[in-house]
Amino acid sequence: MSLIKNTENLILKAVNELGYELDNVTLEKCTMKNLGQYQVNFAMGLAKKYSKNPRDIATKIMNAIKNDFKDVNIAGPGFINLTFKDEDLINNAVGDFSNHIDYEKPKKIIVDYGGANAAKALHVGHMRAANIGEAIKRLCVLFGNDVIGDVHLGDIGRQAGMLISQLKLEQPDLPWFDPNFDGEYPKVNLTAADLGRMYPEASIAAKESEERMEEVRQITAEIDKGKNKAYLNLWKQMVNISSVSIKEVYKKLNCTFDLWEGEMDALNYVPQVLEILKPYLYESNGALVMDVQKDDDKTEIPPLMVIKSDGATIYGTRDLGTIYSRMERFNPDEILYVVDQRQGMYFEQVIRGSYISGLVPPTTKLEFLGFGTMNGSDGKPFKTRDGGVMQLNDLINMIYVEIEKKIKPEINGEERKQIAEKLAIATLKYSDLLPYRRTDYNFDPVKFSSLEGKTGPYILYGNVRMKSLLSKVENKDYKIKLIPNEDVMDVLVKISELSKVLKRAYDEFAINYITDYLYELIQAFNKFYNNNNILNEQDEDIKETYIALVKSVYSISEKLLDVLAIEEVEKM
Repeated sequence: MSLIKNTENLILKAVNELGYELDNVTLEKCTMKNLGQYQVNFAMGLAKKYSKNPRDIATKIMNAIKNDFKDVNIAGPGFINLTFKDEDLINNAVGDFSNHIDYEKPKKIIVDYGGANAAKALHVGHMRAANIGEAIKRLCVLFGNDVIGDVHLGDIGRQAGMLISQLKLEQPDLPWFDPNFDGEYPKVNLTAADLGRMYPEASIAAKESEERMEEVRQITAEIDKGKNKAYLNLWKQMVNISSVSIKEVYKKLNCTFDLWEGEMDALNYVPQVLEILKPYLYESNGALVMDVQKDDDKTEIPPLMVIKSDGATIYGTRDLGTIYSRMERFNPDEILYVVDQRQGMYFEQVIRGSYISGLVPPTTKLEFLGFGTMNGSDGKPFKTRDGGVMQLNDLINMIYVEIEKKIKPEINGEERKQIAEKLAIATLKYSDLLPYRRTDYNFDPVKFSSLEGKTGPYILYGNVRMKSLLSKVENKDYKIKLIPNEDVMDVLVKISELSKVLKRAYDEFAINYITDYLYELIQAFNKFYNNNNILNEQDEDIKETYIALVKSVYSISEKLLDVLAIEEVEKM
């Protein structure tokens, strides 16, 4: 249990033993550093409840707990300010990282993120789902949960019809287009580059020709309904081909998935889902829909469409099929959807439909974790020069060019390239995780690749400094023996805040608390580093304290960067 949680429990016990009923205690950072490190503000609430003077209650509490702290004082109407004993701050800083985590009962959690469209290149719009989802997954693992990450590919849709129609146009003699072929289908001779060329050509042709568009619709519907084995075989091969390049981009972002499944996998479960939903479905304009409106809704929630008027499935059907599959195979406690917040209404419909129909029991939590959009420095969506949607690889390359300029000139060759690649990803990921999840933000490659301010390179440069310093000392167990100055105290107090930061990030699935904290920790470290001659300190106890403090900060920074899925560099 963390220092903060232990302290909250200690104070709560003292308050209850004084005869006051209080359910919990929350330590907050003290707003005035000269008064203390932390503060509790519940005395005023107790005074109102018991018709007492708040300072009298605060005084009784102060007297009950003062021996457990270096200093306790009262300010204003009853704010209790607390300063930890030096040994408590020291022990907290040098303990195992797990001491900063207030564990709860472990859960099985599925995180649904990624959402790439098969047979298409990943674009900028896919990035936030990957970055936020990966960090949430890693944070849940940090808290001791059994977590499954699912990429949930968009592998059913018009792109299937587009690509197959284009291949049919270009190579009509292939066996997939021969209705009399009854052998085993061969391996299709296509590459990801072929698919990348074919899709836009097919899209333009379909827009210009209604006949071509109708062919695309027909092929798509046949795949969706599973009626055409030739097209299904061909499309699955195309999905596998495109998945290779998609995986490469996800790998660049340090994103990994336990399940590489998509909407096609859900089709196997649609019959079972329809049977469960049957009592709740009714016809509307030829389609089958389900009411999900609640009596206390202040706005209209439209019915959830389950089967289209042409008998085909729709996103909702396949998401319900995916939920059914997950419940049958994994029986999770929670399913988290990391998706663009503009899809909030749709997921509200799906989630409600799952509970109303009994597809999911009330004990299983389905939660939509929406996120805002990333825009260019002008506040407008990222576009290519010709106005198209920017591919994610192109954005990464743009940042690479900018960050490569900042690397020391003596670093060259393959080493320079690898460092620049890692820094480019760190720049992108840190800036993407810095704002609150639901917030839209503007990305400026120059600003966010800076070595100063709240940027990925600034954080990594702090780590480079720490590793360089530690490489010059003996590899032994160093102890923090004393607190010789305010710089050391500031770092120790900042370390004490870590448990609250992690718990808040976990409770709210808000990674920005971690990115903010990491910046503040490195900032406190840099002040300590610049003001103290660590390796040349003459007092051995102080020198050992300095080195031990550097090791503690580095171990925390290293762990938090791993949660953010940001790789370190050795030099820059």
